[in-house]
Amino acid sequence: MRRTLSIAAALLAAATLTAAAPDGTLTPVSASVKAGDPVQLRYSTPAPDPKNWIGLYSDPGNGPVDQKYVGASLKWVYIPQGSGTASLDTDGLEPGNYVAYALAKDGYQWLAAPAKLKIVSNEALRFVTGTIPLRNARAESPYTATVRGLVRGQVTGFRKVSGPEWLDVAQDGTITGTPPAAASAKTVTATVEAVNDGGESATAQVSVDVRPPGAPLVPELKALSWNLWHGGSQVRGGREKQLKFLLDHDIDVVGVQESSGTSAKDLGEALGWDHYQAGPDVGFVSRYPITSRGPLPQQSGLPAANVKIKVDDRRGTEMALWNVHLGYTPYGPYDACFGKYPVERLMVREAESGRTRQIEGVIKAMEGDLAASERTPVLLMGDFNAPSHLDWTPEANKCGYDAVAWPTSVVPERAGLKDSFRVANPDPVAEPGITWSPIYTTFTGGYGHDSHKGEPEPKDRIDFIHYKGDLRVQSSAAVVEGNPAPIPGHRDNLWTSDHAAVLTVFGVE
Repeated sequence: MRRTLSIAAALLAAATLTAAAPDGTLTPVSASVKAGDPVQLRYSTPAPDPKNWIGLYSDPGNGPVDQKYVGASLKWVYIPQGSGTASLDTDGLEPGNYVAYALAKDGYQWLAAPAKLKIVSNEALRFVTGTIPLRNARAESPYTATVRGLVRGQVTGFRKVSGPEWLDVAQDGTITGTPPAAASAKTVTATVEAVNDGGESATAQVSVDVRPPGAPLVPELKALSWNLWHGGSQVRGGREKQLKFLLDHDIDVVGVQESSGTSAKDLGEALGWDHYQAGPDVGFVSRYPITSRGPLPQQSGLPAANVKIKVDDRRGTEMALWNVHLGYTPYGPYDACFGKYPVERLMVREAESGRTRQIEGVIKAMEGDLAASERTPVLLMGDFNAPSHLDWTPEANKCGYDAVAWPTSVVPERAGLKDSFRVANPDPVAEPGITWSPIYTTFTGGYGHDSHKGEPEPKDRIDFIHYKGDLRVQSSAAVVEGNPAPIPGHRDNLWTSDHAAVLTVFGVE
């Protein structure tokens, strides 16, 4: 929900500048930087300004390639002088390719041609977690998976140390084989070793659930909605912690928000799963094949994307998934808890935020999938940046209100979608399911309520997984890893986000 820079202010600043070829310079002191060391960039410009700045982005990613805002930078620093050397820390950044932009006056006009650089690993060889669950297999059918993206540090090869005869591990980490009928309804395990030329080695145990030939391939699906908080870059070792969380919780499909333009792709490639990076914000990662991808948000005009996944190729079982990230300001709980606005004014403010129009547009776009939900179940997940009417009840008496019909939850319910968390946990007093925020404990101001700065942050459930179709909710929870320390002491948290994620386990009929 938080933003480090005002997007509207940045766009306004950019609009006041005339387009021209950049006449400054931007050069990395070193084109290759070890993770943990700072990135240093020499710059010069004939037009110094206190609000000139350098932003660092993944390459490719969501940098301002057309001198327009696309997505938030991973790191940034002001460069007020006409020339000098700027330094950006690499805490939370993954090894990989990056590009830096020198930009004018809190906007996105280039001051110089972009500068490319690489962050390289300085880590010891290791798997991100010691136990790696792989996608389900079917007895007597060919099987393939991979572990090659799940090793940190430099690796030159993989081999099988132990495991069933039918399972092979290739030099590149690909796992293949055809499980025999005797493996049906069993979980088989194998030990895989990674090695490098420096003499280092690391092992992990992989597991595969083998389904009988005539049984459903995926009888249980674990779905996660996860706001990544600038891709997880705000916490040290964010990508490794994200991968470990997904594997340790045996997640099947993820709808991500705040992906910084690359996280869905990066997570999918590391896991060896299908993925859809739908622009700079939302995306999907799926253990099972993505069979279709909806229009990009900039094409549809909605802050949403959609895919279909095939959870059983033999039976043709598919699911339709939608993922949204609705507008974040004005924020309803601040208006209610700080402003004490009447319900009628809260509804006006919800409309002003754009969320009411956005959710109505998303449900309209979902009409075809919703109509076919008896055959193809539908999930609608995401960061809605608004509470649920199922939580603001007379019994809960949130901030003194008897009831508030927040449109972002009422509109999906009217379309036949059910809130999976409230199906599993019907009492909002006993199970509030707070997702905002595990690390923001004190209100930091803004949103028209500066007089309440320093007061306790209103806690609420603003992330959801709604569903329609032949699914059974087995459980649903707001989840974090460890005990997240509040901001600003969050850098070493095991949890990489400022939201809790929503994890719902569905029985698939």
